[in-house]
Amino acid sequence: MQYLNIKNEILQQIESGLLTSGQKLPSERKLAESFNTTRVTLREALSLLESEGRVYREDRRGWFISPEPLRYDPTNTTNFHRLAQSQQRTPKTELISATMVPADNHIAQLLQIAPQTEVLKIYRVRYLDDRPVVLVTNYVLPERLPNLLSHDLSASLTDIYQQHYDTLYQRTHYRIRSSSLVADTAAPLRATSGCAAMYIERVNYDQHDNLLDCDLEYWRHDAVMIEAQATRQQ
Repeated sequence: MQYLNIKNEILQQIESGLLTSGQKLPSERKLAESFNTTRVTLREALSLLESEGRVYREDRRGWFISPEPLRYDPTNTTNFHRLAQSQQRTPKTELISATMVPADNHIAQLLQIAPQTEVLKIYRVRYLDDRPVVLVTNYVLPERLPNLLSHDLSASLTDIYQQHYDTLYQRTHYRIRSSSLVADTAAPLRATSGCAAMYIERVNYDQHDNLLDCDLEYWRHDAVMIEAQATRQQ
């Protein structure tokens, strides 16, 4: 099938270094002309490469070659900035909003509180090398961290908790599943609606094993790779 041949040819160009990390591909019209095919067939090829994490699309900007994904170890509680820097990446966090909101049923269940209880919602987008890759919403129990809004919430919450509240993340419960980006989750990541995503949900406990907060993360699926070691229990 022609779209498979096109997909394989683009893949060969990526693996040979002719197409490099972050490089913008020509427009779909020009690519279709270069492969002597239709845009419909070309998009089938690009969609396969996107599903494999080799290319990504930005809304109104076109297609790009995916950089190496960030290696994410759920057993390691280091913060996003240190994790990115340890892999020679340039991180940035942008605060979108921070406000008190009533907890919906799902957040109330995660935080073990009654629905409609007021919690602090911190809504942020994180970047790797100037590319937005993950949308993070933290829900914080305000009585645990009074006056949190007075701090720079574009900084690491892990560091803020430790430096200003003598509070450490000690234990985290994870849920990880495939998802998609739509409307309010797609736009901050410059993604097209319906784009594949990895959803990571975390419930965090402090050094005294008291529940502290939870966060919901929507990752560009090509931007992250879950990597951990397991030891067989005797």
